[in-house]
Amino acid sequence: MKKLLLISLSALLLPACADKNQYEQTVLEQMQLEKDIKDYKLSPERMAKCVVDTTSNNMPGIFALDPKRLTAYRNYTKMLTLSSSKDPKKTLDELRTDFGSPKELAEAHANYTESQMDCLSALIGESEEPTKDEK
Repeated sequence: MKKLLLISLSALLLPACADKNQYEQTVLEQMQLEKDIKDYKLSPERMAKCVVDTTSNNMPGIFALDPKRLTAYRNYTKMLTLSSSKDPKKTLDELRTDFGSPKELAEAHANYTESQMDCLSALIGESEEPTKDEK
């Protein structure tokens, strides 16, 4: 019985981890293209981790493997890859439906953008601290 439960749980967790990993990978790809990160010589990996953690705090769902959170990871990934979609208008319409309304899509985009700005500010602040101490 325990083995069956373990196998069932594993079968549920693998796709869940894949959704979060796909979101993390998409955010990392976005951060590697971000001009400010290059200009300030920040780590795209640290920035991506910060953005994922920060956006996750404001996503639906109570915990990382909550079905609502997993759906949010998929929706955020789709939102971030909108510009590379073969049919952006159709994808945008799908996103509006996936998020529940245009307002909720706008809130998700604002969550991502605010998280990105907060993380950029925090990492720039961290990178400047040693130079202040030297003076």
